[in-house]
Amino acid sequence: MPDQGFASVTRAWTVPPGQDGIRLDDFVRRCLPHLSLRETRRAIEAGAFRVDQRLGKKGDRLCGGCVLTLRGFPDLLAESPVPTRDLKVSILYEDDCLLALDKPAGVATHGFSGRETRALANYLAAIRPALVGVGGNRWEAGFVHRLDRDTSGIVLAAKDQEAFDHLRSQFRRGRVRKKYWALVWGKAGSGGVIDDPLIHDPQDRRKMKLSGREGGRKRAAKRWKARTRFQTVAYSRGFSLLRVEMETGVTHQIRVHLAALGHPLVGDPLYARERPLPPALGRQFLHAFSLEFRHPRTGQQLILESPLAAELREVLRGLRLPCP
Repeated sequence: MPDQGFASVTRAWTVPPGQDGIRLDDFVRRCLPHLSLRETRRAIEAGAFRVDQRLGKKGDRLCGGCVLTLRGFPDLLAESPVPTRDLKVSILYEDDCLLALDKPAGVATHGFSGRETRALANYLAAIRPALVGVGGNRWEAGFVHRLDRDTSGIVLAAKDQEAFDHLRSQFRRGRVRKKYWALVWGKAGSGGVIDDPLIHDPQDRRKMKLSGREGGRKRAAKRWKARTRFQTVAYSRGFSLLRVEMETGVTHQIRVHLAALGHPLVGDPLYARERPLPPALGRQFLHAFSLEFRHPRTGQQLILESPLAAELREVLRGLRLPCP
């Protein structure tokens, strides 16, 4: 439901002559080109748009002269992240062309529309407004990679497009070393390498899965190469603390690989939902503690580090595992 305090916010557009038969979702994207097709359709389904005072549906065909109106839903008019200062976020490193933040759990890196107001991108829009517009899309605010909402740790942003392109290229070519602390169920052995491609789970689009064999399907699913290296640091009371390195960067990569190994991430709401949480843990136990890359200006090798989040240290103490 839209905030009723914004009920007076209204925009109206008229379908030009000669555009008879245009779909409602296509016309909305012409009027609000900063919205993705997914966001457009979600907004239509939420009742954001009316056609000649009739509630619109995404497949509606419009006629020249029809009037499209938007009342409420002010987030749909935002073309960049809405500035938000009241987030508790630490700056780990900053110079004239890049910035690294220590992301807390429960905060997204960035959203994909004005509907997200409490992501790191919103915070950067408030404290470093010059970063708005840097990146591959208007919502990134310079971030060259992302962490899952419930993963804590280092997130890197570029301050200009040249630095962004250079850093993104390093990520794409596997030149960035990304290390994590992960707590998993069971005794994971001494360590190993998981080298299995991932695809979207056709049964649940929120999830990824090992590609396996998709024979018999009319259209092969898109596969992403994924390689994860891990080392067991300690084991206690049915839990293993792992040092994990991602050699690629696929959505949910660590979570899916460890779950497929039979040692799902403790607290993971998607891949270990049937497992109980240990005391003091209200999130998944995954922390990005180290990022190593070349500075986009000087070429110097930089290693940034983030201390383990306090709530995760408390969990380790309770399990009598060493705190790194």
